[in-house]
Amino acid sequence: MTPLINGVAHSWADINVQCLGKTIPGITAISYEDEQTKEDNYGQGSNPVSRGYGQNKAKASITVEAKEVERLQEAVPTGRLQDIPPFPVVVAFVNPANKTVIHKLMNCEFTKNSRDVKAGDTKIEVELPLIVSHIEWKPGATPLL
Repeated sequence: MTPLINGVAHSWADINVQCLGKTIPGITAISYEDEQTKEDNYGQGSNPVSRGYGQNKAKASITVEAKEVERLQEAVPTGRLQDIPPFPVVVAFVNPANKTVIHKLMNCEFTKNSRDVKAGDTKIEVELPLIVSHIEWKPGATPLL
């Protein structure tokens, strides 16, 4: 295998996150995943005779500077992030040296709003957990049947 010379990998500097249709410049972290239950089914003998497939479960969270949370709260009459209707979160990895990669977190809603501030903090970061219906890893792709 030939090593990649002068290659550029996707990095944090390449990420653009849009939430509620707007880019969030004060985002400091994003985490998302989906998981499907899969288990072997046993019958005669000691080896599986089939495999069962269960639910897909997606979860996510974003961490943003407190000023971004305040900006989001201004969009809601009650000021509660949990009152914002479902929305997509679009994560784009844009790097001229690589193909652009886009992931869509669908039907997101905030489940919590809190602050945790300590002496010595130079900025206030807020982790916002999300409930997510599903993740489109390749938006526009047709699901396999």
